[in-house]
Amino acid sequence: MKKSEIEDRTRELILPILEKEGLQLWDVEYVKEGQDMYLRAYIDKEDGVTIDDCVTVSRALESELDREDFIPDAYILEVSSPGLTRPLRKTVDFTRSIGKLIEVKTYQPVNGQKEFEGVLTFGDDVHITLEIEGETLDIERSNLAKARLCYVEKEG
Repeated sequence: MKKSEIEDRTRELILPILEKEGLQLWDVEYVKEGQDMYLRAYIDKEDGVTIDDCVTVSRALESELDREDFIPDAYILEVSSPGLTRPLRKTVDFTRSIGKLIEVKTYQPVNGQKEFEGVLTFGDDVHITLEIEGETLDIERSNLAKARLCYVEKEG
């Protein structure tokens, strides 16, 4: 079974669990690190994910994965929050982050620079737009080496 098929099937299994718990799915990845395979599910909710949320989802997902038994290799299941400085990889990550401060690194320089920090004002399959000190900057998605949310401490 291909990596993408494992990730897709896991998404199908976890979505009803998350809906029942009032949570959203940020991402699923099936990756090899060292000698081990990891199946990771990143979950989110408006006021932040708790350890209890992760435990509840992990137990329910583990049950479903055991029942379905479609992953041929041994793997380690991890369920967690994507974190405050979560990576932005997919179009949906960019669209749900519009209006937020992000940090971007590019493969090729844009206006003589390869690192930017600005408010994301647009994002689709082809490019993103940042507002940096009142100016707008378009960056092709194919030129993005890395993009992630910036940690902004809340006042009060």
